[in-house]
Amino acid sequence: MPEVRVLVYQFARDDAELAAVRAAYHQVSERLAKVPGMLGNELLLRLHDPGSLVVVSRWASTTAFQDWEAGPEHRDDTAPLRPYRDTRTGTPFAVYEVDAAY
Repeated sequence: MPEVRVLVYQFARDDAELAAVRAAYHQVSERLAKVPGMLGNELLLRLHDPGSLVVVSRWASTTAFQDWEAGPEHRDDTAPLRPYRDTRTGTPFAVYEVDAAY
């Protein structure tokens, strides 16, 4: 089974919100570190738009991600980041399956 990447777009309007996003990311990451199939994640800051961020998580498989997403802990695990979701694009997240890698 190929690995999966999940991208969740975040947005901070000012430095205080940016600090809050970072704190929420660390809180969520500690919770997710215990989830079966979660391989790790990163918080990426867009260079030319520092209020735009994305959390990229790595999953062992689509099934591992879907099992966690369908479970009762999903909403609680991610609650600290939810207020900062970037809804400007209409789709605040995306799921990608790794098709090729080196």
